[in-house]
Amino acid sequence: MSKHSILLQRVRRVRGTNDQRIPGAIVAIGLIFILGLGYIAGTFNNQIVATVAPLFGAKVYTGSLDTTSIQATYRALKANYDGTIDDKALIEAANKGMVSSLGDPYTLYFNAQEAANFNNDLTGTIGGGIGVELNLRNNQVVVVRVLAHNPAEKAGIAVGDVLTKINDTAVAVGDSLDTTVSKIRGDAGTTVKITVLRGTVTKDFTITRAQVTNPSVYSTVSGGIGIMTITRFDDQTGQLARSSAQSFKSQNVRAVILDLRGNGGGYLTAAQDVVGLWESGKTVVTEKTNGKVVDQLTSGTDAILKGLPTVVLVNTSSASASEIAAGALQDYGTAKLVGEKTFGKGSVQKLIGLPDGAQLKVTIANWYTPNGKNINKEGITPDKIVPLTTEDSNAGRDPQLDAAKALLAP
Repeated sequence: MSKHSILLQRVRRVRGTNDQRIPGAIVAIGLIFILGLGYIAGTFNNQIVATVAPLFGAKVYTGSLDTTSIQATYRALKANYDGTIDDKALIEAANKGMVSSLGDPYTLYFNAQEAANFNNDLTGTIGGGIGVELNLRNNQVVVVRVLAHNPAEKAGIAVGDVLTKINDTAVAVGDSLDTTVSKIRGDAGTTVKITVLRGTVTKDFTITRAQVTNPSVYSTVSGGIGIMTITRFDDQTGQLARSSAQSFKSQNVRAVILDLRGNGGGYLTAAQDVVGLWESGKTVVTEKTNGKVVDQLTSGTDAILKGLPTVVLVNTSSASASEIAAGALQDYGTAKLVGEKTFGKGSVQKLIGLPDGAQLKVTIANWYTPNGKNINKEGITPDKIVPLTTEDSNAGRDPQLDAAKALLAP
């Protein structure tokens, strides 16, 4: 029953069977009261929201920014600039500039296209591409993973290749990953020319884009050891990782290697699910805002890999949720870490929808390992440090994986 129906029923009950009418003065007073409420709600909307929102666990700021100087600049541009001005582009640039002024590399403003690309990256919905994962190293765009059975692998792109040109246009030092990736991607069936620096040798590749498939988890069994590789932590990771773990159990593996190299992170809850494969009912990560605990994630109760000797592989590209999983397993003594010191991202971000499909990715908290350590800018130091050089990759060697297997030797 709608609110309007209830109101009508109440009016009918007041009138009754003798059709006694409501005095006009009362009706007038009622209308004035309703109009007054509407005026108050409209005039003091921000204050009402600020008061009510915390009751539902929402954080709201209802203040405003003095944009007088921005408007003055805008009017000066419109009055004097000898060229075409795109108001939408100006607004987007203003939003980006405001957010970037915080100096936090993880708090970002995405326009609609960037937001769609970011969400597709997180879910593995890549679309037309070549099948590589990229990262920034010393302000250079470097290939950190070549996805199996995809165009880049077939063309011969290798881990460690530094991208120098895309379609004969130089990749500028300091270019963002989003900018570079957007130039590589395109419709399936079209081609893209990639120029890379491999050691001291420059190589050109013309690659036909295809629909790239990239599940977040894949696994193999070799020599009685189950090897589980997690490329990111998305909403399917927990389920896929558990399926791999069940497969390991059915094959009676004697040990497990969890490969988190090149994994830039994702959902905290996915890291929680992965740790839960080894540890039941234990703290995985604690979140703090302004030094106060705001959340604590605990592992589940079905640790099907508990007790199996485990090594976690990490490197400088292992970040965020992958550091959470690795840090928890290391803190509990569940696994040994092998490889290189991790990236060092100890903060938590939240995605907030904005008008016109834009999004704000904003830092809302810092996270801490079960032993209370925040690894921001420090990373996690492996129990056994083993480098992996470009020469190793080009030669098909993996000394980190070899070291993990040696630790797990019977």
